[in-house]
Amino acid sequence: MPQAGRSVVFVDGVRTPFGKSGPKGLYADTRADDLVVKVIRELLRRNPGLPPEKVDEVAIAATTQIGDQGLTIGRTAGILAGLPVTVPGFSIDRMCAGAMTAATTMSAGIGVGAYDVAIAAGVEHMGRHPMGEGVDPNPRFVSERLVDPDALMMGKTAENLHDKLPQLTKERADAYAVASQDKTAKAYADGKIQPDLVPVAVRDMAGAYGLATADEPPRPGTGLADLASLKTPFRPHGRVTAGNAAGLNDGATAALLAAEEVADELGLTKKMRLVSFAFAGVEPEIMGYGPVPATEKALSKAGLTIDAIGLFEINEAFAVQVLSMLDYYGIADDDPRVNPMGGAIAVGHPLASSGIRLMTYLARDFADHPEVRYGLTSMCIGLGMGGTVIWENTNYTEGDRA
Repeated sequence: MPQAGRSVVFVDGVRTPFGKSGPKGLYADTRADDLVVKVIRELLRRNPGLPPEKVDEVAIAATTQIGDQGLTIGRTAGILAGLPVTVPGFSIDRMCAGAMTAATTMSAGIGVGAYDVAIAAGVEHMGRHPMGEGVDPNPRFVSERLVDPDALMMGKTAENLHDKLPQLTKERADAYAVASQDKTAKAYADGKIQPDLVPVAVRDMAGAYGLATADEPPRPGTGLADLASLKTPFRPHGRVTAGNAAGLNDGATAALLAAEEVADELGLTKKMRLVSFAFAGVEPEIMGYGPVPATEKALSKAGLTIDAIGLFEINEAFAVQVLSMLDYYGIADDDPRVNPMGGAIAVGHPLASSGIRLMTYLARDFADHPEVRYGLTSMCIGLGMGGTVIWENTNYTEGDRA
């Protein structure tokens, strides 16, 4: 077995355009497993130096693992994508951080020498499988007050976070949301997002065929006045609206990870290098605060401070969740290092797929900023958790890597 402690690199990442969930959404007539098959096939197409039989494992995340997101989708999608039957696969779940956990699990396996090359992916078809479909929470959670009842409804946890941190006003959340829409529109105009999108054939309710080539959720031109008038569905006179939170979405992502020396042998690209990762728990009723302790753990493991991080990709499940992390570290709401191409408020958040979308964006950010050495991807996770991954820019041009 190869020596443990190997360097792990992010070779490539792709995703489908994200769609709105529901009967009129982009993927209303598309299966979830077909979405993730598309992204796996695209990874193989974009990296012809990788013989498919060299893939050691496929890990695919889905939050609601039933129907076309069930049946050990990591294995079934691998077969459907044309990987040799000798390539195993499995399913994984950590709610919103499913794809992130698939990537860190595969990276850990590569690091200890269990794998040389692995595919991590995530898919969520919230139109077919709404979050919580078919679940049966143990009544002890409520009867024994193990968690606050609000913990089971993500929008209420965001309202609770506003309560905990009253300086994070609705006005700040709305302003952040407008900026996310603006940055996404600019990234599309500059051609930053399109290169990593996989076109998907779709069929609408009338039976007409088309091709999905762009995200469906963005609302370019959204202004503060538009958001100010929106309802607050989780609390009367609340602060969380459909405008300052991610929507309900469908989509899939996939990433190719490898040991650095194997990537070199195969002539694969090395877009960024894994430094450390960590997950942490918080009170479930304020799950949006999870990225803070997760980031503290990841920084400690890396021997870094927040000042070393030059780029941030933070999942925008709710604007208040991003703002809580920025406030903790004294980072301005409009800091250009944070989500420079926009985020989930604009493009969407198909739960278990979003972690790799963040990584794909960070890899693109790194390519644009060779002067930045370290960046991170971070997200809050349902039921009171957070996850953070710290990456090193392989394009870094100032000095040798430590």
